[in-house]
Amino acid sequence: MISFLLTLKRLLSGLFHAFKLKNFQVLFVLIILMLVSGVLFYTKEEGLSIIDALYFCIATLSTVGHPSFEPQTNLGKIFTMVYIIVGTGLFLGLMGYIAYAIIKSNEKEEETESSLQSRFRKRKQK
Repeated sequence: MISFLLTLKRLLSGLFHAFKLKNFQVLFVLIILMLVSGVLFYTKEEGLSIIDALYFCIATLSTVGHPSFEPQTNLGKIFTMVYIIVGTGLFLGLMGYIAYAIIKSNEKEEETESSLQSRFRKRKQK
């Protein structure tokens, strides 16, 4: 449980730092627009409920996929192909920025810790 909480803290710290990056903000907005457009399309064209459509969209964008649903209409199949190609690239770009921010925040924490240790050593030597 402690490991989970520490990992969650690192993820949230990375997200906080990532939101400061302009490219991350743009990707985040594009992902939200992709999810909204996907939910609207699948509820209207394929007859899914809003929750089922959102679940399918997130599973598709995260490259997990949905084992029991496939579009029934030709328009649905074409939309899904485009959705997968565009959305996967956006989602992976977003994940890349989150990973970058986590690494940068860890580096900042290590720098802060090492500077504190060096200050402590200097005080101790006096």
